[in-house]
Amino acid sequence: MPCKSNNCCGSSDCQSNSNIDSIWGHSNKQNELNSAKIRSLELTSLESDKENWLKRTATRSMMRTVGFQDEDFQKPLIAIAAPGAVGITPCNEKMLDLAKIIQEEAHNSGLKAFYFGTPVVTDGEVMGASGMRYSLPSRDLIADCIEMMTEAYNTDGAITLNGCDKTIPGSLMPLARNNLIGITLYGGSTLPGHYKGKDLNIVSTFEAVGQYSAGNISYEDFMEVEKRAIPTCGACGGMYTANTMASGIEALGMSLPYSSSNPATNEFNRISESKYQDCILTVRALTNLLQKNIRVRDIMTRQAFENALTLVFAMGGSTNAVQHFLALAHEAEVDLNIDDFNKIGEKVPLLADLKPSGKFLMFDVFKVGGVPMLLKHLYKNGLIHGDCITVTGKTMAQNLEKTPDLEDYLDLVSSNQEKLFSKEKERWAKMIVNS
Repeated sequence: MPCKSNNCCGSSDCQSNSNIDSIWGHSNKQNELNSAKIRSLELTSLESDKENWLKRTATRSMMRTVGFQDEDFQKPLIAIAAPGAVGITPCNEKMLDLAKIIQEEAHNSGLKAFYFGTPVVTDGEVMGASGMRYSLPSRDLIADCIEMMTEAYNTDGAITLNGCDKTIPGSLMPLARNNLIGITLYGGSTLPGHYKGKDLNIVSTFEAVGQYSAGNISYEDFMEVEKRAIPTCGACGGMYTANTMASGIEALGMSLPYSSSNPATNEFNRISESKYQDCILTVRALTNLLQKNIRVRDIMTRQAFENALTLVFAMGGSTNAVQHFLALAHEAEVDLNIDDFNKIGEKVPLLADLKPSGKFLMFDVFKVGGVPMLLKHLYKNGLIHGDCITVTGKTMAQNLEKTPDLEDYLDLVSSNQEKLFSKEKERWAKMIVNS
């Protein structure tokens, strides 16, 4: 049975929500979930509170116009932040599609959700031009936009999407700032381009400029690299700032296992099956957080930040992680300073040969089992704190308990990759729903 969503990946083996339901199962405890409606009571009230119910009449009347029904006013209100500049940047082009998938699943799961956008400035497009002066400030503007909507509408929870350098920290900062119940989801990176037997990515275009200027390649080859470097939507494919921050935030515990390494799209430039499932599972995880009242600062502890920085160093991540994780720690009121980066970095070996300094792309990390495989390796060697709570509702150690060892996995991956990867995703999905 094919996906019901118009935003499905288009793959012939992609199942509808009913297939994912067989993994997760919908909660039939609507009353228990409704007990998480706390903040939004100020906005809409409940009919049982006659005085405030009357006061909020005009609000509900306006909300009915955009589709709210009687029962929706009983449900937790969820904000879905979708930073995007559609039609100008591939990193965030699919954010609205993801937001619609999430909204639909939220409604299926007993929540009432609305989505909104924020501005986006993408470094890869504006650097070298005067627009770059807006890049770093855009991070704080994105955070402020999300805070404005979640606080103005007293949302009970939030799912924030992100796709490029500044949207990633910007999507998490407001959740930490106000200690909300929330989760963030990376939109994923692009697939590699191909030309003359070589994989391409955004840095290939910069290299082509030098090669052409030096007379080492023809103008025709130069233009082919430009046209083929980024074949699908998604963030830049190497271990640049976007993938660095996305991987680090998964290690921080604020996004679901595998979500940072799952690609944005398939070869047809449609939402990938793995990213579609990320959307569904993120909603299910949020309902669990709401029911258990697990808040962002319960997750974003000092030890969790040490986990994040450990992974960043192990993967050879961008130095921009310094300014962004310091900003996140500030919002979470965690004592973290620049010297901590040196202390952690001295203990952590470089384990991944990823661009720009190495050979491989994030898509290669996806193909060999994703970020959890590396986290398991670091945990086994005493470099990751296992007792940190994560958005699964479980600790990092519990998340990694049945993750295959990296060495064993790599021995098997060449012949059984897809089977092993699908089995592992199903395993952690069951673990979260049974928490």
